[in-house]
Amino acid sequence: MKWIDVPPVWLLGFAVLAWCQARFLPLGLEFSGGAIGALLGFLSGVLIGGGIVLILLAVTELRRQKTTLHPHGQPSQLVKSGIFKRSRNPIYLGDCLLLLGLILRFDAVLSLTLLPIFVWVLERRFILPEENRLRRQFRSDWARYEQKTRRWL
Repeated sequence: MKWIDVPPVWLLGFAVLAWCQARFLPLGLEFSGGAIGALLGFLSGVLIGGGIVLILLAVTELRRQKTTLHPHGQPSQLVKSGIFKRSRNPIYLGDCLLLLGLILRFDAVLSLTLLPIFVWVLERRFILPEENRLRRQFRSDWARYEQKTRRWL
């Protein structure tokens, strides 16, 4: 069951909820046509694409530094380079951008409420435990990094 407790599975679950809301409980707003639809289509594409790029940049940097990608794993080193100079959690930020983009793409307005819940799950389930492990393992390096680099943006 440990394979279920990873962020991509949570992201998939939240995306499925948004899709179901759009499919079975539409508000009838139908933003799919006209100028608003074109704008939302463009914005959703930018968000989805931006999320994918952030995730790929972070995965590439973690691989380059030869440390774990698994959120429950023990890191071999503190990665502060690449995209991790800008955000301590670029993969989770990418996940949030993906979810928001999918919600817009699905025209699932009610599901916008899922985004703060998703952020809360990520923080409680993954970010805080990861930060505690990093704090214990890298002590002063972590303290400097935490002060210099924001959690999200």
